[in-house]
Amino acid sequence: MSLQGKRLTLDELKADVAAGVIDTVVVGATDMQGRLQGKRIHAPFFLEDTVKNGTEGCNYLLAVDIDMNTVQGYDISSWDTGYADMGMSPDFATLRYLPWHPGTAMVVADFVDHHHQGISVSPRTVLKTQLERLHKAGMVALCGTELEFIVFKDTFEEAWNSGYQGLTPANQYNVDYSLTGTARVEKLLRAIRLNMDAAGLIVESAKGECNYGQHEIAFRYEDALTTCDNHSIYKMGAKEIASEQGCSLTFMAKFNEKEGNSCHIHLSFRDLADNAVMSGDAGDGMSELGRAFLAGQQQHMRELTLLFAPNINSYKRYQPGTFAPTAIKWGRDNRTCALRLVGSGHSLRIENRVPGGDVNPYMAVAGMVAAGIDGIEKNLVLEPIFTGNAYALETSRVPHTLQEARDLWANSQWVKETFGEDVQKHYTHMADTEIDAFGRAVTDWERFRSFERM
Repeated sequence: MSLQGKRLTLDELKADVAAGVIDTVVVGATDMQGRLQGKRIHAPFFLEDTVKNGTEGCNYLLAVDIDMNTVQGYDISSWDTGYADMGMSPDFATLRYLPWHPGTAMVVADFVDHHHQGISVSPRTVLKTQLERLHKAGMVALCGTELEFIVFKDTFEEAWNSGYQGLTPANQYNVDYSLTGTARVEKLLRAIRLNMDAAGLIVESAKGECNYGQHEIAFRYEDALTTCDNHSIYKMGAKEIASEQGCSLTFMAKFNEKEGNSCHIHLSFRDLADNAVMSGDAGDGMSELGRAFLAGQQQHMRELTLLFAPNINSYKRYQPGTFAPTAIKWGRDNRTCALRLVGSGHSLRIENRVPGGDVNPYMAVAGMVAAGIDGIEKNLVLEPIFTGNAYALETSRVPHTLQEARDLWANSQWVKETFGEDVQKHYTHMADTEIDAFGRAVTDWERFRSFERM
Protein backbone atom coordinates (compact mmCIF):
# COMPACT_ATOMS: atom_id res chain seq x y z
CA MET A 1 0.00 0.00 0.00
CA SER A 2 1.26 3.46 -0.86
CA LEU A 3 1.94 5.72 2.12
CA GLN A 4 0.37 8.81 0.57
CA GLY A 5 -1.55 11.69 2.13
CA LYS A 6 -4.54 10.24 3.88
CA ARG A 7 -5.68 9.22 7.31
CA LEU A 8 -5.78 5.57 8.28
CA THR A 9 -8.67 3.46 9.45
CA LEU A 10 -8.10 0.58 11.82
CA ASP A 11 -8.98 -1.88 9.06
CA GLU A 12 -6.38 -0.29 6.77
CA LEU A 13 -3.82 -0.43 9.57
CA LYS A 14 -4.55 -4.14 10.10
CA ALA A 15 -4.00 -4.76 6.39
CA ASP A 16 -0.74 -2.78 6.44
CA VAL A 17 0.53 -4.70 9.46
CA ALA A 18 -0.38 -8.02 7.86
CA ALA A 19 1.44 -6.98 4.67
CA GLY A 20 4.54 -5.90 6.59
CA VAL A 21 4.13 -2.24 5.58
CA ILE A 22 3.69 -1.02 9.17
CA ASP A 23 5.60 -2.50 12.11
CA THR A 24 5.45 0.35 14.66
CA VAL A 25 2.66 2.55 16.01
CA VAL A 26 3.53 5.72 17.92
CA VAL A 27 1.02 6.64 20.63
CA GLY A 28 1.48 10.27 21.66
CA ALA A 29 -0.30 12.63 24.03
CA THR A 30 0.44 16.32 24.53
CA ASP A 31 1.99 17.53 27.78
CA MET A 32 1.76 20.98 29.39
CA GLN A 33 4.60 22.30 27.25
CA GLY A 34 2.80 21.26 24.05
CA ARG A 35 5.15 18.33 23.37
CA LEU A 36 3.99 14.91 22.25
CA GLN A 37 4.99 12.27 24.80
CA GLY A 38 4.33 8.57 24.61
CA LYS A 39 5.54 5.21 23.34
CA ARG A 40 6.46 3.30 20.23
CA ILE A 41 4.39 0.12 20.25
CA HIS A 42 5.05 -3.00 18.22
CA ALA A 43 2.25 -2.93 15.63
CA PRO A 44 0.88 -6.47 16.20
CA PHE A 45 0.66 -5.78 19.95
CA PHE A 46 -1.01 -2.44 19.24
CA LEU A 47 -3.74 -4.24 17.29
CA GLU A 48 -4.09 -7.09 19.77
CA ASP A 49 -4.04 -5.09 23.01
CA THR A 50 -3.63 -1.29 22.75
CA VAL A 51 -6.65 -0.80 20.50
CA LYS A 52 -8.86 -2.26 23.21
CA ASN A 53 -7.04 -1.22 26.38
CA GLY A 54 -4.97 1.81 25.49
CA THR A 55 -1.60 2.17 27.16
CA GLU A 56 -0.25 3.93 30.25
CA GLY A 57 2.16 6.66 31.24
CA CYS A 58 3.29 8.06 34.58
CA ASN A 59 1.12 10.96 35.70
CA TYR A 60 4.25 13.06 36.11
CA LEU A 61 3.90 13.76 32.37
CA LEU A 62 1.46 16.49 33.44
CA ALA A 63 3.63 17.67 36.33
CA VAL A 64 7.17 18.22 35.06
CA ASP A 65 9.14 21.20 33.84
CA ILE A 66 10.74 21.57 30.42
CA ASP A 67 13.71 19.47 31.60
CA MET A 68 11.39 16.63 32.69
CA ASN A 69 12.25 17.26 36.34
CA THR A 70 9.62 16.05 38.80
CA VAL A 71 8.10 19.20 40.27
CA GLN A 72 6.41 19.16 43.66
CA GLY A 73 3.28 21.20 44.34
CA TYR A 74 0.96 19.73 41.71
CA ASP A 75 -2.19 18.01 42.97
CA ILE A 76 -2.13 15.46 40.17
CA SER A 77 1.28 13.96 40.86
CA SER A 78 3.91 13.91 43.60
CA TRP A 79 6.15 11.69 45.70
CA ASP A 80 3.39 11.70 48.34
CA THR A 81 0.89 10.17 45.93
CA GLY A 82 3.39 7.68 44.52
CA TYR A 83 3.53 8.86 40.89
CA ALA A 84 0.81 6.55 39.66
CA ASP A 85 -0.01 5.76 36.05
CA MET A 86 -2.67 7.44 33.96
CA GLY A 87 -4.16 5.99 30.84
CA MET A 88 -3.37 7.05 27.29
CA SER A 89 -6.52 6.43 25.28
CA PRO A 90 -6.03 6.50 21.48
CA ASP A 91 -8.30 8.73 19.42
CA PHE A 92 -8.57 6.60 16.28
CA ALA A 93 -9.82 9.56 14.22
CA THR A 94 -6.20 10.77 14.37
CA LEU A 95 -4.60 7.55 13.09
CA ARG A 96 -2.12 8.29 10.29
CA TYR A 97 1.21 7.39 8.76
CA LEU A 98 4.45 8.97 9.97
CA PRO A 99 6.20 8.75 6.59
CA TRP A 100 9.51 10.21 7.77
CA HIS A 101 9.88 7.09 9.95
CA PRO A 102 9.85 3.87 7.88
CA GLY A 103 7.11 1.40 8.72
CA THR A 104 5.50 3.72 11.25
CA ALA A 105 1.97 4.93 11.97
CA MET A 106 0.82 7.25 14.74
CA VAL A 107 -2.25 7.99 16.81
CA VAL A 108 -2.92 10.90 19.18
CA ALA A 109 -4.11 9.87 22.63
CA ASP A 110 -5.96 11.50 25.51
CA PHE A 111 -4.63 11.29 29.05
CA VAL A 112 -7.43 9.59 31.03
CA ASP A 113 -8.03 8.41 34.60
CA HIS A 114 -8.89 4.89 35.72
CA HIS A 115 -12.55 5.57 34.87
CA HIS A 116 -11.51 6.44 31.29
CA GLN A 117 -12.43 10.10 31.84
CA GLY A 118 -10.17 12.81 30.47
CA ILE A 119 -7.68 14.25 32.96
CA SER A 120 -9.08 17.73 33.56
CA VAL A 121 -5.71 19.55 33.42
CA SER A 122 -4.54 17.76 30.26
CA PRO A 123 -4.30 20.32 27.43
CA ARG A 124 -6.35 18.24 24.98
CA THR A 125 -9.07 17.77 27.62
CA VAL A 126 -9.06 21.50 28.41
CA LEU A 127 -9.72 22.25 24.74
CA LYS A 128 -12.33 19.51 24.33
CA THR A 129 -14.22 20.87 27.35
CA GLN A 130 -14.50 24.31 25.77
CA LEU A 131 -15.44 22.84 22.38
CA GLU A 132 -18.23 20.87 24.05
CA ARG A 133 -19.55 24.12 25.54
CA LEU A 134 -19.46 25.68 22.10
CA HIS A 135 -21.27 22.71 20.53
CA LYS A 136 -24.05 22.98 23.12
CA ALA A 137 -24.43 26.59 22.00
CA GLY A 138 -24.92 25.34 18.43
CA MET A 139 -21.51 26.21 17.02
CA VAL A 140 -18.16 24.75 16.02
CA ALA A 141 -14.73 26.37 15.94
CA LEU A 142 -12.53 26.42 12.85
CA CYS A 143 -8.89 27.18 13.37
CA GLY A 144 -5.53 27.59 11.68
CA THR A 145 -2.09 28.12 13.25
CA GLU A 146 0.82 29.87 11.50
CA LEU A 147 4.01 28.60 13.08
CA GLU A 148 7.43 30.13 12.39
CA PHE A 149 10.85 28.58 13.01
CA ILE A 150 14.53 29.39 12.51
CA VAL A 151 16.77 26.91 10.69
CA PHE A 152 20.47 26.44 11.48
CA LYS A 153 23.11 24.50 9.58
CA ASP A 154 24.33 23.03 12.87
CA THR A 155 22.94 19.72 14.14
CA PHE A 156 20.93 19.67 17.36
CA GLU A 157 23.89 18.01 19.09
CA GLU A 158 26.34 20.62 17.81
CA ALA A 159 24.00 23.39 18.91
CA TRP A 160 23.73 21.87 22.40
CA ASN A 161 27.48 21.35 22.73
CA SER A 162 28.18 24.96 21.72
CA GLY A 163 25.78 26.29 24.31
CA TYR A 164 23.70 27.59 21.38
CA GLN A 165 26.41 30.17 20.68
CA GLY A 166 27.82 30.94 17.24
CA LEU A 167 25.24 28.94 15.30
CA THR A 168 25.08 29.40 11.51
CA PRO A 169 21.59 30.34 10.29
CA ALA A 170 20.45 28.75 7.05
CA ASN A 171 20.10 32.26 5.56
CA GLN A 172 22.38 35.12 6.45
CA TYR A 173 20.07 37.95 5.42
CA ASN A 174 16.33 38.75 5.56
CA VAL A 175 14.55 36.34 3.17
CA ASP A 176 10.98 37.48 3.83
CA TYR A 177 9.11 36.39 0.64
CA SER A 178 12.45 35.84 -1.13
CA LEU A 179 12.39 32.96 -3.61
CA THR A 180 16.16 33.00 -3.96
CA GLY A 181 16.70 32.88 -0.22
CA THR A 182 14.17 30.16 0.43
CA ALA A 183 15.59 28.05 -2.42
CA ARG A 184 18.68 27.53 -0.30
CA VAL A 185 16.55 25.81 2.34
CA GLU A 186 14.15 24.13 -0.06
CA LYS A 187 15.59 20.65 0.49
CA LEU A 188 14.40 20.83 4.10
CA LEU A 189 11.20 22.78 3.47
CA ARG A 190 10.17 20.41 0.68
CA ALA A 191 10.84 17.35 2.83
CA ILE A 192 8.69 18.79 5.63
CA ARG A 193 5.86 19.74 3.25
CA LEU A 194 5.76 16.37 1.51
CA ASN A 195 5.98 14.39 4.72
CA MET A 196 3.24 16.43 6.36
CA ASP A 197 1.04 15.95 3.32
CA ALA A 198 1.61 12.20 3.54
CA ALA A 199 0.72 12.37 7.25
CA GLY A 200 -2.68 13.84 6.39
CA LEU A 201 -2.08 17.56 6.91
CA ILE A 202 -3.30 19.91 4.19
CA VAL A 203 -0.23 21.90 3.12
CA GLU A 204 -0.70 25.37 1.63
CA SER A 205 2.68 27.07 1.18
CA ALA A 206 6.11 27.91 2.53
CA LYS A 207 7.75 31.32 2.73
CA GLY A 208 10.75 33.04 4.18
CA GLU A 209 10.49 35.36 7.18
CA CYS A 210 12.49 38.29 8.55
CA ASN A 211 15.00 36.79 10.96
CA TYR A 212 18.06 35.06 9.50
CA GLY A 213 17.13 31.50 8.59
CA GLN A 214 13.48 32.04 9.59
CA HIS A 215 10.69 30.32 7.66
CA GLU A 216 7.02 29.44 7.87
CA ILE A 217 5.02 26.55 6.40
CA ALA A 218 1.28 27.17 6.29
CA PHE A 219 -1.45 24.54 6.53
CA ARG A 220 -5.16 24.78 5.74
CA TYR A 221 -7.55 25.46 8.60
CA GLU A 222 -9.62 22.61 10.02
CA ASP A 223 -11.80 22.08 13.06
CA ALA A 224 -10.05 23.32 16.18
CA LEU A 225 -9.16 19.94 17.70
CA THR A 226 -7.76 18.58 14.42
CA THR A 227 -5.69 21.73 13.91
CA CYS A 228 -4.15 21.44 17.36
CA ASP A 229 -3.39 17.74 16.86
CA ASN A 230 -1.79 18.54 13.50
CA HIS A 231 0.17 21.44 15.00
CA SER A 232 1.79 19.15 17.58
CA ILE A 233 2.60 16.46 14.99
CA TYR A 234 4.05 19.03 12.58
CA LYS A 235 6.21 20.60 15.27
CA MET A 236 7.62 17.20 16.29
CA GLY A 237 8.05 16.08 12.69
CA ALA A 238 9.80 19.25 11.52
CA LYS A 239 12.48 18.79 14.17
CA GLU A 240 12.92 15.12 13.34
CA ILE A 241 13.18 15.78 9.59
CA ALA A 242 15.67 18.60 10.21
CA SER A 243 17.76 16.24 12.32
CA GLU A 244 17.75 13.66 9.51
CA GLN A 245 19.20 16.33 7.19
CA GLY A 246 21.98 17.27 9.60
CA CYS A 247 20.56 20.63 10.63
CA SER A 248 18.39 22.00 13.42
CA LEU A 249 15.51 24.38 13.89
CA THR A 250 13.90 26.19 16.80
CA PHE A 251 10.37 27.34 17.53
CA MET A 252 11.38 29.31 20.63
CA ALA A 253 9.57 32.63 20.81
CA LYS A 254 12.68 34.83 20.79
CA PHE A 255 16.00 33.25 19.81
CA ASN A 256 17.89 36.54 19.53
CA GLU A 257 17.29 40.28 19.43
CA LYS A 258 15.86 40.14 15.91
CA GLU A 259 12.32 39.08 15.02
CA GLY A 260 10.89 36.27 17.14
CA ASN A 261 8.95 33.19 16.10
CA SER A 262 5.23 33.83 16.15
CA CYS A 263 2.30 31.44 16.05
CA HIS A 264 -0.62 33.53 14.81
CA ILE A 265 -3.88 31.71 15.50
CA HIS A 266 -6.84 32.22 13.17
CA LEU A 267 -10.23 31.35 14.67
CA SER A 268 -13.85 31.56 13.59
CA PHE A 269 -17.16 30.11 14.72
CA ARG A 270 -19.81 28.58 12.46
CA ASP A 271 -23.14 27.02 13.26
CA LEU A 272 -23.76 23.28 13.06
CA ALA A 273 -25.01 23.65 9.46
CA ASP A 274 -21.69 25.32 8.48
CA ASN A 275 -23.20 28.80 8.17
CA ALA A 276 -20.85 31.74 8.70
CA VAL A 277 -22.43 33.16 11.84
CA MET A 278 -19.69 35.73 12.48
CA SER A 279 -20.16 37.74 9.28
CA GLY A 280 -23.01 40.17 8.67
CA ASP A 281 -24.06 43.78 8.42
CA ALA A 282 -23.81 44.87 12.06
CA GLY A 283 -20.66 46.84 11.29
CA ASP A 284 -17.17 46.22 9.90
CA GLY A 285 -18.43 43.14 8.05
CA MET A 286 -19.46 41.34 11.24
CA SER A 287 -22.74 40.10 12.64
CA GLU A 288 -23.79 41.00 16.17
CA LEU A 289 -22.53 37.56 17.21
CA GLY A 290 -19.22 38.19 15.47
CA ARG A 291 -18.80 41.53 17.20
CA ALA A 292 -19.54 39.96 20.59
CA PHE A 293 -17.08 37.15 19.82
CA LEU A 294 -14.33 39.69 19.09
CA ALA A 295 -15.25 41.75 22.16
CA GLY A 296 -14.76 38.62 24.26
CA GLN A 297 -11.24 38.19 22.85
CA GLN A 298 -10.39 41.75 23.83
CA GLN A 299 -12.07 41.52 27.22
CA HIS A 300 -10.09 38.47 28.34
CA MET A 301 -6.80 38.91 26.50
CA ARG A 302 -4.75 39.92 29.52
CA GLU A 303 -5.95 37.18 31.87
CA LEU A 304 -5.47 34.58 29.10
CA THR A 305 -1.99 35.70 28.06
CA LEU A 306 -0.47 32.93 30.20
CA LEU A 307 -2.03 30.47 27.73
CA PHE A 308 -0.66 32.40 24.74
CA ALA A 309 2.79 33.07 26.21
CA PRO A 310 3.63 30.36 28.76
CA ASN A 311 7.39 30.88 29.20
CA ILE A 312 9.85 33.52 30.39
CA ASN A 313 11.22 33.82 26.86
CA SER A 314 7.73 34.36 25.39
CA TYR A 315 7.61 37.95 26.63
CA LYS A 316 10.80 39.00 24.83
CA ARG A 317 8.77 39.09 21.57
CA TYR A 318 6.56 42.00 22.60
CA GLN A 319 8.62 44.89 21.28
CA PRO A 320 7.31 47.89 19.29
CA GLY A 321 7.85 47.72 15.55
CA THR A 322 8.61 43.98 15.45
CA PHE A 323 5.26 42.65 14.12
CA ALA A 324 4.66 41.21 17.59
CA PRO A 325 1.81 43.04 19.32
CA THR A 326 1.93 45.20 22.41
CA ALA A 327 -1.48 46.95 22.27
CA ILE A 328 -4.70 45.02 22.90
CA LYS A 329 -6.59 46.66 20.03
CA TRP A 330 -8.37 45.24 17.02
CA GLY A 331 -8.23 46.39 13.44
CA ARG A 332 -9.11 45.33 9.92
CA ASP A 333 -5.97 43.78 8.39
CA ASN A 334 -3.80 45.79 10.80
CA ARG A 335 -0.67 43.94 11.90
CA THR A 336 0.11 46.43 14.66
CA CYS A 337 -2.90 45.21 16.67
CA ALA A 338 -3.07 42.15 18.91
CA LEU A 339 -6.31 41.12 17.16
CA ARG A 340 -6.46 41.38 13.37
CA LEU A 341 -9.79 40.94 11.56
CA VAL A 342 -9.31 39.33 8.14
CA GLY A 343 -11.47 37.79 5.42
CA SER A 344 -15.19 38.05 4.76
CA GLY A 345 -18.19 35.75 4.68
CA HIS A 346 -17.13 32.18 5.42
CA SER A 347 -13.49 33.27 5.58
CA LEU A 348 -14.08 36.00 8.19
CA ARG A 349 -11.89 35.25 11.18
CA ILE A 350 -9.87 36.71 14.01
CA GLU A 351 -6.10 36.44 13.92
CA ASN A 352 -4.65 36.43 17.42
CA ARG A 353 -1.09 37.73 17.01
CA VAL A 354 -0.05 37.32 20.65
CA PRO A 355 1.05 33.63 20.70
CA GLY A 356 4.65 32.73 19.91
CA GLY A 357 6.18 29.57 18.48
CA ASP A 358 6.48 28.09 21.98
CA VAL A 359 2.71 28.10 22.53
CA ASN A 360 0.73 25.02 23.51
CA PRO A 361 -1.97 25.19 20.82
CA TYR A 362 -4.60 23.32 22.82
CA MET A 363 -4.42 25.78 25.70
CA ALA A 364 -4.31 28.87 23.48
CA VAL A 365 -7.26 27.81 21.34
CA ALA A 366 -9.21 26.75 24.44
CA GLY A 367 -8.69 30.26 25.78
CA MET A 368 -9.86 31.90 22.57
CA VAL A 369 -12.95 29.68 22.36
CA ALA A 370 -13.83 30.40 25.99
CA ALA A 371 -13.40 34.15 25.48
CA GLY A 372 -15.59 34.04 22.37
CA ILE A 373 -18.33 32.12 24.19
CA ASP A 374 -18.27 34.63 27.03
CA GLY A 375 -18.51 37.57 24.65
CA ILE A 376 -21.53 35.98 22.94
CA GLU A 377 -23.28 34.90 26.14
CA LYS A 378 -22.87 38.35 27.72
CA ASN A 379 -23.41 40.22 24.44
CA LEU A 380 -20.27 42.24 25.11
CA VAL A 381 -20.02 45.53 23.23
CA LEU A 382 -17.10 45.83 20.83
CA GLU A 383 -15.06 49.01 20.92
CA PRO A 384 -14.63 50.96 17.64
CA ILE A 385 -12.19 49.67 15.05
CA PHE A 386 -8.64 51.01 15.33
CA THR A 387 -6.74 52.34 12.33
CA GLY A 388 -3.13 53.46 12.42
CA ASN A 389 -0.10 52.44 14.45
CA ALA A 390 -1.22 50.65 17.62
CA TYR A 391 2.34 50.58 18.94
CA ALA A 392 2.09 54.33 19.52
CA LEU A 393 -1.07 54.14 21.65
CA GLU A 394 -1.46 54.60 25.37
CA THR A 395 -3.88 51.73 25.89
CA SER A 396 -4.30 48.32 27.48
CA ARG A 397 -1.16 46.26 26.85
CA VAL A 398 -0.16 42.65 26.54
CA PRO A 399 1.41 41.70 29.91
CA HIS A 400 5.08 42.59 29.96
CA THR A 401 6.35 39.60 31.97
CA LEU A 402 5.41 36.04 32.82
CA GLN A 403 4.92 37.13 36.43
CA GLU A 404 2.31 39.70 35.38
CA ALA A 405 0.51 37.18 33.18
CA ARG A 406 0.65 34.57 35.93
CA ASP A 407 -0.95 36.95 38.44
CA LEU A 408 -3.73 37.94 36.04
CA TRP A 409 -4.55 34.27 35.37
CA ALA A 410 -4.27 33.19 39.02
CA ASN A 411 -6.48 35.99 40.36
CA SER A 412 -9.22 35.84 37.72
CA GLN A 413 -12.63 34.75 38.94
CA TRP A 414 -13.69 34.28 35.32
CA VAL A 415 -10.79 31.88 34.72
CA LYS A 416 -11.80 29.86 37.79
CA GLU A 417 -15.44 29.68 36.69
CA THR A 418 -14.63 28.94 33.04
CA PHE A 419 -11.80 26.42 33.27
CA GLY A 420 -12.21 25.13 36.82
CA GLU A 421 -10.18 25.80 39.93
CA ASP A 422 -8.01 22.73 39.27
CA VAL A 423 -6.95 23.98 35.82
CA GLN A 424 -6.34 27.48 37.13
CA LYS A 425 -4.20 26.19 39.99
CA HIS A 426 -2.30 23.70 37.81
CA TYR A 427 -1.16 26.25 35.22
CA THR A 428 -0.44 28.84 37.89
CA HIS A 429 2.00 26.34 39.38
CA MET A 430 3.49 25.73 35.95
CA ALA A 431 4.19 29.48 35.68
CA ASP A 432 5.62 29.57 39.20
CA THR A 433 7.96 26.71 38.31
CA GLU A 434 9.23 28.55 35.23
CA ILE A 435 9.68 31.82 37.15
CA ASP A 436 11.54 30.08 40.00
CA ALA A 437 13.86 28.27 37.57
CA PHE A 438 14.75 31.49 35.80
CA GLY A 439 15.31 33.26 39.10
CA ARG A 440 18.01 30.72 39.99
CA ALA A 441 19.75 30.82 36.62
CA VAL A 442 22.88 32.86 35.93
CA THR A 443 22.76 34.05 32.31
CA ASP A 444 25.40 35.00 29.77
CA TRP A 445 24.02 38.55 29.87
CA GLU A 446 24.86 38.79 33.56
CA ARG A 447 28.39 37.46 33.05
CA PHE A 448 29.17 39.90 30.23
CA ARG A 449 27.71 42.75 32.24
CA SER A 450 29.25 41.94 35.58
CA PHE A 451 32.45 39.84 35.29
CA GLU A 452 34.87 42.74 34.96
CA ARG A 453 32.85 45.94 35.14
CA MET A 454 31.09 45.48 38.47
